[in-house]
Amino acid sequence: MRGVSGVQLGHRLAQLRERSGMKQAELARKVSWSQAVLSRIEAGERTISDDELATLLEAIGSEEATNLVTVIDRDWRHLPAPALDHPDHHLLWRAEQMTVALKAAGKDREVPTAFQTRLDEYLLEISRLAALLLRREHQIAFIGSIGIGKSTAICRATNLEVAGPQGQSLSVLETGGGGITVCEVHLSRGPGHGIVVEPRAHDDIRSDVEDFVDHIMPSRSSAADEDGTPAVPHEIERAIRNIAGLTVKRVKGADGKMVRTDPAKQLITEFPARRDLVVEVLTRMGLHRRDRRDEWHSPTLAATPLEWMKTTFEQINNGRHPDFSLPARIELIVPDLLEVTDLDVRLVDTRGIDRPAGRADLEALLEDPHTVSILCSGFNDAPSTSVQHLLQRARDINNTQIESNAAVLVLARPDEALAVKDEAGARAATAEEGCELKNEQVLNAIAPYGLGEIPTFFFNAREDEPEDLRAFLRERVMQTRYQLQHRMDDVLHRTRSLLDNAEKEQVQAVQREAGRYLAIWVEQHPKPAPISGHVHDTLLSEIERAHASSVNAAVRRGGEWRSLSYTYQLGYGARKAAVEALQPSVTGFIDLCQTLSDPNPEASELLSQARRLMSSAYDELLRKVQLTGLTLYHDQLQEDLQFWTDNAGEWGQGPGYLRRILGRNRGWFQQPQRCDLEDQLTTVLEREWSTVLERVEAIFGQA
Repeated sequence: MRGVSGVQLGHRLAQLRERSGMKQAELARKVSWSQAVLSRIEAGERTISDDELATLLEAIGSEEATNLVTVIDRDWRHLPAPALDHPDHHLLWRAEQMTVALKAAGKDREVPTAFQTRLDEYLLEISRLAALLLRREHQIAFIGSIGIGKSTAICRATNLEVAGPQGQSLSVLETGGGGITVCEVHLSRGPGHGIVVEPRAHDDIRSDVEDFVDHIMPSRSSAADEDGTPAVPHEIERAIRNIAGLTVKRVKGADGKMVRTDPAKQLITEFPARRDLVVEVLTRMGLHRRDRRDEWHSPTLAATPLEWMKTTFEQINNGRHPDFSLPARIELIVPDLLEVTDLDVRLVDTRGIDRPAGRADLEALLEDPHTVSILCSGFNDAPSTSVQHLLQRARDINNTQIESNAAVLVLARPDEALAVKDEAGARAATAEEGCELKNEQVLNAIAPYGLGEIPTFFFNAREDEPEDLRAFLRERVMQTRYQLQHRMDDVLHRTRSLLDNAEKEQVQAVQREAGRYLAIWVEQHPKPAPISGHVHDTLLSEIERAHASSVNAAVRRGGEWRSLSYTYQLGYGARKAAVEALQPSVTGFIDLCQTLSDPNPEASELLSQARRLMSSAYDELLRKVQLTGLTLYHDQLQEDLQFWTDNAGEWGQGPGYLRRILGRNRGWFQQPQRCDLEDQLTTVLEREWSTVLERVEAIFGQA
């Protein structure tokens, strides 16, 4: 058995037995073995002969069991061997066989250069798709505004609920009106019920404490955002106060009224200097003692696993657990989550969006081929402005992943659907009719982003059973998987067509003619269109849109804050500029390939490869330009300490904070040395576009 360990084989045998509905003792009796022997085989502790394996598989009797010997005997020479239970084992084996055939075809010394290039590009494409298929870890990310019920929906869908005092269902995740969860929360499957915490870095916590001190000091507390947002997020302030033992006290006075005392503000008398107060708060937090990273439920506890998990999560999230620091990420591990056969699926409860913004963490999820992005909105404002802003930004940088991996979840409250009116002003007669009318509104609002019939699901956490929501989420994961499978299947089909038609003169003649048209197109599009606007325009737009407190937090951290990153926005701006300069050309090339393919089926395989190559090379170009935009400005931003000092000095200077920051930032980017950086970016763009054209032209140069 080729390279298969006893543990791998034993695990697969146990899987096949369980899927056939057979107990271990039952299978042992069927093959006349002791259960102890079978147990050791399934645990990988005992080797098994070919005859013994055949006996076991025959006794199990399923189709998967019958195919296992064939799967084990496959000789993987070029692609990584998938696990025995991999759902795409057969498709990946076809890819391995095609890789062998392509390499064999390239060994002929008389192979034309263009044909060899085509073989090489197919090999790269197959390898890329195989890597995507090999990965079985998928995630479902819930994205949306604060306070709309994301966490509640997640807990309903995953059965993470406990009974409340009055018998009502309570979510394991802490819920409220927004500003509750201090960080991103992941849910995954594991051997038991546990919580794993990734703590915030000490430098980040220090910056959080500095924000908190600015918030409570009289000379700085007036520096709240002009729309009333405090200098530190509520959830961060709450955790800092709890960890440092500085929670606000409320007691009844002699007159019966509640009297509020704030021990944090009382500290100001003892430590009037900002730096001293920051040190005192950090000292009280005792971070060196809070070094625990995980905790697991024990059967000896009186609380049920989910009751324990709810209590422990709230303690960690609010800074009340004595062993845990301020978290950067919390992961809840449970034995059963959202079951998707042979895939490992986790759920992500992202930090809520408090204002439409281009956040790096959310946009990375939208671009990940293994992530289903569930765009959540309340019923009345679906799709929310935050969701639409994310979709617009995705389109602006040619993020095509949203076409297959995004879905809309409308979180309704009781009776909202009945309040919907049709075009004539008549109210919906039923909740179902109201949802249908709202769905039309959602699709119309999303139509400008070119998403067509984006999957949409309506869910009322108080009244609806969660099974339909679970089915919707599973379907979305399987759809992303299907997209990967379909792409690989299509490439393998077209590769076979290439090899089968390599010697047919008629096909070659048609392909040469199609190649001539494509070569003319390449000659006519040697350079990108001139870049309009500036790379920093997007950054300035995001600053103008953000809370003043978020801008101040970014400024005091050298431009890098979780809700506003200078370098990320500059990289995004560079990529957006590249899309504006090149998208018409790329679209024109793809349209030309389709136009030539329709009347010339013999050339469809070549034109399909040219089209896919242009798309993938263009995507690589955009990612490189994005990285270039990020790195070009990074050093100058980090080295210009006076720039940050001047910006930081604007906080607390009265109304017009954002206007003053925008003025300083605009002036900095208009300095000659920054204009030189934009010239460098243009040079990179022209060079990379030339590389793209060379790659594309090479596959039909001598076709």
